Amino acid sequence: MDSQQFREAAVSSIDEIVKYYDTIEDRRVAPTVEPGYLRKLLPQEAPQDPETWEDIHKDMETKVLPGITHWQSPNFLAWFPASSSYPAMLGEMYSTAFTGAAFNWICSPVVTELETIVLDWMARAFALPPCYLSTGPTYGGGVIHGTASEAIATVMVAARDKYLREATAHIADDEEREDAIALRRTRLVALGSVATHSATKKAAQITGVRFRAVPVHAEDGYKMTGAELRKTVAALHAKGLEVFYVTVTLGTTDTCAIDDFDSIADVLDEIAPAATLTPEQKRQGQGEVWVHVDAAYAGAALLCPEYQHLTPVLARFHSYNTNLHKWLLVNFDCSLLYVRDRTWLTDALSVSLAILKNAHTDSGLVTDYRDWQIPLGRRFRSLKVWFVVRTYGIRGLQAHVRKHMGLAEEFAALLRTRPDLFEIVTGPRFALTAFRLKGKSPGATTLEVNALTKKSYEDVLADGQIFLSSTVVGDVFAIRHCPATPFVEARHVQKHFEVLVASAEKALADV
Repeated sequence: MDSQQFREAAVSSIDEIVKYYDTIEDRRVAPTVEPGYLRKLLPQEAPQDPETWEDIHKDMETKVLPGITHWQSPNFLAWFPASSSYPAMLGEMYSTAFTGAAFNWICSPVVTELETIVLDWMARAFALPPCYLSTGPTYGGGVIHGTASEAIATVMVAARDKYLREATAHIADDEEREDAIALRRTRLVALGSVATHSATKKAAQITGVRFRAVPVHAEDGYKMTGAELRKTVAALHAKGLEVFYVTVTLGTTDTCAIDDFDSIADVLDEIAPAATLTPEQKRQGQGEVWVHVDAAYAGAALLCPEYQHLTPVLARFHSYNTNLHKWLLVNFDCSLLYVRDRTWLTDALSVSLAILKNAHTDSGLVTDYRDWQIPLGRRFRSLKVWFVVRTYGIRGLQAHVRKHMGLAEEFAALLRTRPDLFEIVTGPRFALTAFRLKGKSPGATTLEVNALTKKSYEDVLADGQIFLSSTVVGDVFAIRHCPATPFVEARHVQKHFEVLVASAEKALADV
């Protein structure tokens, strides 16, 4: 494909993408294909000779689109959004054109420098404490990772190594210290709550440590509390195990609950004091417990001043991440990770090979983000962030978030107009409402109501007009409604409600 052919193909592709977005609500949200559908449509071997773009392009409609779930549809309400925008697509296109591994500053200086700048922009926009700025007082800063799962795995590696260094710092002999580290590594435990995203458990598997979950309760709003954390840590310590890491969450996956940050920080200050370990504590082999704040979805709301009261306590923790690709119109993937002290990452992840050496790195005057992540190479993801922030402005992004929270309030109000059909389980919080059906009779058991709700939910999915996800909160089966895709409007929320009413009435009639 030469430059002229590329221009023609690109223009036609952009026209098709615009048409796709303009008509997306007319498409069924979830595909109806069966597993393995594509293997039946494609040849067993790659083509030996070139094919024309026209032939390749035809297969988009006939082979690719039938297998697409339309995440940008205003009728997509499942999980959390994976939003995009035209400025983000343009940024992605330029990034692809400038492709490079970008593991060192010298690989493409703008890739590093723009990332540092836009991460500081966003930290200030979110009102994060100054310790998370690249110019802050604690040598902190931010980096773009692919996903929150990647960020959690990365900081858990750093937390493990930091804890073991601190816990064995009193041992002078190198070989003895190495043996002590190997022994203590077998005792390490990472914590999250029962409501914490599975990324923390997966990171523990990757890191080679144990994972345990702190209980959460309905009376606490399904959030982790300092009291429950204290009990869990005490029980683990009684077994000779050592807690070195905790994930706390701003907006849990099931219900968008916010863990009780203040009480958690207070408890951990007692159990493992921050960077203020006394000589006596060091001699006793104590280490600091790393706290990571997972704000993958709901962190977007921190753009709005009415939510920024949540941020001062973050200075008591070690790292924080939020995904711009969920709610803030930057296409997947783009997860912002901030650390209070970058040396915690570089101490754990830095490697030095002869081929990587250069005068700029050796000078210590540049940032090499390869030492802030597990992979070596990295993409120019900051470009699409820069495009989106400049196109919408912080006020435009605030309006985007507030609009969806307003739509969720409207949906909850609609549910309340039919108390004979629906009961809100949690929310609306951060545009997420979890609800269930009412039982056929006042004496219906939880199991009976769960079965009824699940039947109605499955009927909605089979109908195909809207696409939702479900969860189990405590022992309650609930339907999740999250109207946070880019094109959703009040008329769509009304439609969602009408579809759910019809399904609920049918489910109750069939009992």
